[in-house]
Amino acid sequence: MIVPQFWAEGRIQERVAGRQVTVRRFGWSDDSPLAAQAHADQRTREAFDRIVSGEKLERRERKLAYNGANGMPIREEIVERQGDSVVTRNGYGARCLNTPDVLFVDVDFESQGLRGGARGLTVIGAAFIGALVAGYAMRSAMAGVAAFMLVAAFGFWRAHKEGLPAVEDKSDPLVGARARVERFIHQHPDWHLRLYRTPAGLRVLAMHDVFAPSDAAVTDAFQTLGADKVYARMCRNQNCFRARLSAKPWRVGIGEHLRPRPGVWPVSPDRLPARDAWVARYEKVAQGYAACQYLGSVGNTLKVHMNALVVQELHDERTRANSGLPLA
Repeated sequence: MIVPQFWAEGRIQERVAGRQVTVRRFGWSDDSPLAAQAHADQRTREAFDRIVSGEKLERRERKLAYNGANGMPIREEIVERQGDSVVTRNGYGARCLNTPDVLFVDVDFESQGLRGGARGLTVIGAAFIGALVAGYAMRSAMAGVAAFMLVAAFGFWRAHKEGLPAVEDKSDPLVGARARVERFIHQHPDWHLRLYRTPAGLRVLAMHDVFAPSDAAVTDAFQTLGADKVYARMCRNQNCFRARLSAKPWRVGIGEHLRPRPGVWPVSPDRLPARDAWVARYEKVAQGYAACQYLGSVGNTLKVHMNALVVQELHDERTRANSGLPLA
């Protein structure tokens, strides 16, 4: 995991074989802006030489933060450091915990109700169209009714065969997520997992050991628990695990985006006052909300790794997981 303090951009523009070639690359450092610039210049020269030799590379790196960054360091403002963990402010203004070896798993609830209701409407819609076509072609209302019943029956049969709900499922989505956790613990009774409710899903924190994002055990946990696929990919690319610590702005009534747009760090000094004002407003409002709610622990709860304990205490305090505040 790399979360640099300083960033810079290098640029080389030269004529090669009668054409102008411009290459830009970012550099980073925890030491100083000069060290970041030196790194940027080095990466730019290396990329330039590879491009002019015929290698197909992008001439300019895009300025991206966490989401979508294909293996680049996390490009976010550092809010605080606690041991190996780093708290950053993400692109929409929330604080996030980044840790190199303490496993968090984000499990988004499946929109079973939405997908089931949509599936049912699709089947009924297809049956209605079939009824109209058959009734018009046969000049018979009975033929239309028969077509409606046949198409509807076939549609619901296909939904059942594919394991898709054909009617709206109004059950608590937490039940399905907890069931996956219970199955996982049955297969791994030596694991110790803490469970948290988030506004859109379940957060799982492994307490018994530490892991590298590339570990096979992590891949298995992601798959079995049903981890959000984007989250799983980002963990591998960034070589870290991550958990949001504060509310999403739009969930607490802040409709205005973090300034400037896009809010990828760093921003120019003349834009900092507007950003700081937004952050101050956001932090004041976010104090009345929790990012997650602690639900309980499963597995071998006596087995606790000290690194995980330190991260858990930081996480629970910053998220207000035991406060009883509304989730956002």
